[in-house]
Amino acid sequence: MGAQQVAQQVRERFAELYGTRPEGVWAAPGRVNLIGEHTDYNDGFVMPFALPHQATAAVSRRTDGVLRLHSADVGDTVVELRLDSLAPGGDPNWTAYPAGVVWALREAGHPVTGADVHLASTVPTGAGLSSSAALEVVIALALDDLFGLGLERWRLARLCQRAENVYVGAPTGIMDQTASACCTGGHALFLDTRDLSQRQIPLDLAAEGLRLLVVDTQVKHAHSGGEYGRRRAGCEKGAALLGVDALRDIPYDGLDAALARLGDEEEVARLVRHVVTEDQRVERVVSLLHAGETRAVGPVLTEGHASLRDDFRISCPELDLVVDTALSHGALGARMTGGGFGGSAIVLAEATDVTTLIKAIEEAFTAASFTPPRTFEAVPSAGARRVV
Repeated sequence: MGAQQVAQQVRERFAELYGTRPEGVWAAPGRVNLIGEHTDYNDGFVMPFALPHQATAAVSRRTDGVLRLHSADVGDTVVELRLDSLAPGGDPNWTAYPAGVVWALREAGHPVTGADVHLASTVPTGAGLSSSAALEVVIALALDDLFGLGLERWRLARLCQRAENVYVGAPTGIMDQTASACCTGGHALFLDTRDLSQRQIPLDLAAEGLRLLVVDTQVKHAHSGGEYGRRRAGCEKGAALLGVDALRDIPYDGLDAALARLGDEEEVARLVRHVVTEDQRVERVVSLLHAGETRAVGPVLTEGHASLRDDFRISCPELDLVVDTALSHGALGARMTGGGFGGSAIVLAEATDVTTLIKAIEEAFTAASFTPPRTFEAVPSAGARRVV
């Protein structure tokens, strides 16, 4: 189903729920991260691009301090919240994401007085493809438009990150929200998460006879879980021990000296090594794409997976099986993508090898008695926008 068809369905359902047509319909995509994992909260480099999968929201303003929320993906109940009662940590449900955005906007002094919202999303949840960021950004963009806030996209992303960090309680970095808000079609986004400077890097894989597959292992993960937070705390400890503001400040050619200074802090050293080498991998991928050497990106992706598996230790048997099977059947490169502990892997391959690769991965999962994976092609797509 196309984006306009989804938007029309969401618009019609809003009218059924609330008895009037919405003032508009907005969409914000999920993302896949090509390279640069767990570097964003270390002030490092990332390189995501937007997916065609998106969260779509029909929204109208209210003036009575009430927020009404409904999701086509969760149930038939319209959840009603009072804006003056919104507070961090009090909502364990999906409604925390849109409510958190409203809270963050109001905390920042923006005059949001209420809204009616109906949502639908095609971004797989728990797959490491930023379904929560898509939900946050679509709400932020809609309210920015409706209330005339005039916020730049990077500011919207920052407010959405604050909603997820403080209101929801998930210690995520800035990449997901920025990707959803700022990506453009046919490009990957090279983002410096320290100063939020951006460069759109052309990425037309089909023109080169290539495909990037996303393999959703169906192993669910959650950013608010403790393991993600422990990795982040370990990175912060490493920066403190090394006397820098963030691990971004450790140069690649100074990594060995930095690791030596950490002494017997083995776990911290592993985290530091991943972040510093991953930043360097992002810069290598940018250089390769600029040079037209797209196929050479494959081995860099594979290096990244080894680092996430062995140093950051956030892979799982299903993700490793995708990567190992893809590589043994001719893929140019593969790695897990997203926060880890489940979710998805990406596979860079020749277009002519796709059918063989998908079959091999499915057969490997069957042989291992794993839940069958879901595989689709990742096409660099447009960022958040108003669609109606």
